[in-house]
Amino acid sequence: MATFLGIDYATLWFLVVGGVFTGYAILDGFDLGAGAWHLFFKRDESRRVALNAVGPVWDGNEVWLVIGGGALFAGFPDVYATVFSAMYIPFMLFLTFLIFRAISIEFRSKEPMKWWRKTWDIAYSISSIMLAVLLGVVLGNVLQGMSIGPDKEFDGSWLVFLNPYAIMVGITTLALFMMHGAIYLIMKTEGRQFVRMTIHVKQAIIFFLVSFGVTTLYSLLYFPHLSDRFKEHPIFFGIALLAFLSIANIPRLIKLKKYWLAFLFSSLTVAVLLIIVAFELYPAIILSTQDPSYTLTVHNASSSEKSLETMLIIAAIGAPLVAGYTTFVFWTFKGKVKMDETSY
Repeated sequence: MATFLGIDYATLWFLVVGGVFTGYAILDGFDLGAGAWHLFFKRDESRRVALNAVGPVWDGNEVWLVIGGGALFAGFPDVYATVFSAMYIPFMLFLTFLIFRAISIEFRSKEPMKWWRKTWDIAYSISSIMLAVLLGVVLGNVLQGMSIGPDKEFDGSWLVFLNPYAIMVGITTLALFMMHGAIYLIMKTEGRQFVRMTIHVKQAIIFFLVSFGVTTLYSLLYFPHLSDRFKEHPIFFGIALLAFLSIANIPRLIKLKKYWLAFLFSSLTVAVLLIIVAFELYPAIILSTQDPSYTLTVHNASSSEKSLETMLIIAAIGAPLVAGYTTFVFWTFKGKVKMDETSY
């Protein structure tokens, strides 16, 4: 088996796919969270400010989702085929809400009528909420496993995806994104809206802590396989400790009014939680609840070594370009939102 720096190509590509989806969760997470708060703003001006806070970056953030899907298809075609065929309905719902969210942002300010703007405000906020929940539902099903047979195909009903645990993970994801988005809006707003967001972020932190605590306890009680790797390698409890320290540091930084640092630690929280998921599952990607031998792993579901080697070279060139573009956009539009004739 060919390796690079002692790591086989399939594992390296697993890290690449995980890194891209982590980037998407961090970047699109805060604007989905901002959208979830949208209906809490009563004044038209406040809603416009919130929209313009994410306006320059939301579409660029979604590029990471497209890249993640492409990377999954290229590196692990069996996983891509199994997951997307099994979760066809949830993914179609996800795409529908993704479309409605996009057109809500673009259409909302095209007409001055109150009913028109209110309609798109509702569509934008509900779409943002549902996208966050659906991402969590998918993650919840990946964590607990799916009914995969020997032919690598899912043989259950799509309704099984709406199980209690997946919904709990979906609510926790929404809470995390709402906290992430509230911190972002604090950095982008001024005056009365800024004061309101400092209150909302405290509510979001409580919402996240409660939902995260309940979901973690449920996971430990009913899905012991999620903690097996930590029991086998106690040294890696340091990852979990890092997650808890990162979460605990967010309210402290908010209290100190160090909002940029709070946003960085919120981003770190998203990243570390996904690292924990990867660590818990590896080398599995999709666990089979029928028989462990049917599980799709990094090695039995990957493309050929030659394909992975070639794609890793392309990723090494493309990833810095995408990261550089994202950094450039955020740097260009840094600071508080300023409204003008080109604003949403």
